[in-house]
Amino acid sequence: MATLKDLSRQQELFSGGHRLCAGCGIPPIVRLVLRAANGPVVATTATGCLEVGTTIYPYTAWRVPWIHSAFENAAATISGAESAYKALRKRGALPGGDREIKFVAFGGDGGTYDIGLQALSGALERGHNFLYICYDNGAYMNTGIQRSSATPFYSSTTTSPAGQVIPGKKQWRKDLTRIVVAHDIPYAAQTSPHNWSDLSKKAEKALKIQGPTFMNVMSPCPLGWYTKSEDSIKLAKLSVDTCYWPLYEVENGVLKINYKPREKKPLVEWLKPQGRFKHLFKPENAGLLEEFQDRVDAEWQRLLDLEGKRL
Repeated sequence: MATLKDLSRQQELFSGGHRLCAGCGIPPIVRLVLRAANGPVVATTATGCLEVGTTIYPYTAWRVPWIHSAFENAAATISGAESAYKALRKRGALPGGDREIKFVAFGGDGGTYDIGLQALSGALERGHNFLYICYDNGAYMNTGIQRSSATPFYSSTTTSPAGQVIPGKKQWRKDLTRIVVAHDIPYAAQTSPHNWSDLSKKAEKALKIQGPTFMNVMSPCPLGWYTKSEDSIKLAKLSVDTCYWPLYEVENGVLKINYKPREKKPLVEWLKPQGRFKHLFKPENAGLLEEFQDRVDAEWQRLLDLEGKRL
């Protein structure tokens, strides 16, 4: 695996000067993934924060061949590009010679968990050779902070506003990583931008594997989380230390937990700095906090029980 010094010496494939918000978790995710490719790479991005913030005409932050996909079809687009590459390579008609090219698709939780799930599922089932990165910020942040199926329990959004009628989103978030694993692909993982080593190692491994691979990455959003920009990386770390967002990988069907907190922090340490959860700290909502904590504890224990086993 490349060291931090090695990574710093590589060419920057994702430039500064983009329009993504200060404190956004997406830029470090994209930079680390593209560096992990360590060679030619083609990328596509579903409509969302990453797309609109990096390609405002006539400017682009991408220093690799890049395709804008619609909200729902990033996985279909990258699988088509990968298929064309294989066909050209087989015929000896690949421009620039017989080069090994990597293919990466990026999508937010809205464009992955929800609108793009059918395209992703199809591409995984067909076995295309690509890496799909979901940057999960827990809502449709680009279009007004509407709930998605990745939105956390009891989070207040513009379409699940906490008030007298409902206490925020009442449904537990979809476990997309488990759904992807059920496709029996060779590699899937969860990671976070606060741990550059874990993220880089997983991206490097995923890009070396033949076949479809997937990474679900925690992506703090100061705008939609109602947090301070400078706290994003700290909050990403807290999501892991509270076990809300465990770091694990499933390689050839076998689950491995990559990080176990020595002292698991209470969930309130992650929730309290976020304005989207402020209603949970009213005295009358103490039971909701307890319910949230109990569910996180149960999910963490389930993961511990599955470690080392073939799923």
